[in-house]
Amino acid sequence: MSIAHLLEDFTLQSGGGKLHLLDEDALEEQRLASFEQGYSAGWEDAVQAQEQSRGQVSAELAKSLEDMSFTYHEAVTRMSLSLEPMFNSLVNVVLPETLESGFATRLVEQLVDMARDQLGQPMQIFVPIGRAGEVEAMVPQDLSAPTQVIEDPALEAGQARLQVGTSQREVDCSGLLASVAGAFDAYVFEAKEAANDE
Repeated sequence: MSIAHLLEDFTLQSGGGKLHLLDEDALEEQRLASFEQGYSAGWEDAVQAQEQSRGQVSAELAKSLEDMSFTYHEAVTRMSLSLEPMFNSLVNVVLPETLESGFATRLVEQLVDMARDQLGQPMQIFVPIGRAGEVEAMVPQDLSAPTQVIEDPALEAGQARLQVGTSQREVDCSGLLASVAGAFDAYVFEAKEAANDE
């Protein structure tokens, strides 16, 4: 038995089937239409793939920026905390020694500045106990008026009061040092808080 009855018959039948032949122009139009349809479908696929790729790249970039931001802030926080011993030695040792060594010089500079405005007026420098000799040695001998250096027990280390005629100024290096120490303490406190929040 043959299997011919299972297969489709493509032979031309003389009575009922029509064979439709296309001329060259119609065939070209059909090719162009098929090409245009394929081109449009390919273009749409490419645009869709590009949008998906752009979305993926954007998401990856956002994630990378977020990771970098976190890493940067973490690094800054850790660096700030590692600087705490240096800040402590700076505030407790270096700055006090620097202010102490420059105290007399600073007083004389202020006094000379005040004397320019009030020529010929008596000048007085009030200093803490034990600092008079150092300050007297720094006072220029060619000032226009006599200068007195007076030790005042009410003044603490790093403090002084200058008077030229009726004009007065106060110098408070210890207050400056306390202000700097407070700023460093606040900075370290904020760094510790930021480290605890992570």
